[in-house]
Amino acid sequence: MNTTNTEATLEPSFKLKGSRVTITILELYEYDYATFNDQLAETVRSAPDFFQQTPVILSLERCKDTGFIDFIELGELCREYGLVPVAIRGGSEDQLLSANVAGLPHLPINAAKPPEAPEPKKEPETVAAKNLVVTTPVRSGQQVYAKGGDLIIIAPVSAGAEVLADGNIHVYGPLRGRALAGVSGDKSARIFCQSLEAELISIAGSYKVNEDLQKDHWKKSTQASLTGDQLIVSAFK
Repeated sequence: MNTTNTEATLEPSFKLKGSRVTITILELYEYDYATFNDQLAETVRSAPDFFQQTPVILSLERCKDTGFIDFIELGELCREYGLVPVAIRGGSEDQLLSANVAGLPHLPINAAKPPEAPEPKKEPETVAAKNLVVTTPVRSGQQVYAKGGDLIIIAPVSAGAEVLADGNIHVYGPLRGRALAGVSGDKSARIFCQSLEAELISIAGSYKVNEDLQKDHWKKSTQASLTGDQLIVSAFK
């Protein structure tokens, strides 16, 4: 009897790959349907273009209430306003159970690092920051990330583009897209630009959207920095 080994001739139908993806964190301090609905509606009204099928992680690390939260209800409410919950972080046992029923996986607060092969001890050495210099325009749909250092862009950043850095971001031109500095948690990072026209700016997770930015410093030379957890935008000369 002739047999055919179909498994040997099949092409792979998928491949799992790791990647760095920027994702929004929704820190939940307490949950009441009416209050949450009103405040979320107001937030979305201030920046409607930002909330369009935006994936979010629901962080419960600072949640005052450790009791039951209806994540099915909360998820439906978020999706109504363009936010798509994909997981939770932190939370009590009751909250983890409720999230599991709603189909939301639980992410560890501090993900474990993969094991490393043992290496001989070496004397500490100074490593230069991995600054990235970009001399061409960053166009809509592009993402540029400076890992481990500053991002210096000597060109415009278009609407729909995203620029990220573990350190500072310098834009010698109009900043019209999204700029996220200190993405690894560096609260001392800053954002500098010659003309602030951004959709969103963020430092170490604290952010301001377009409507918040269209005030005194709009289309002017600007710097952004953190004071505590508050993002401060000021003139820069």
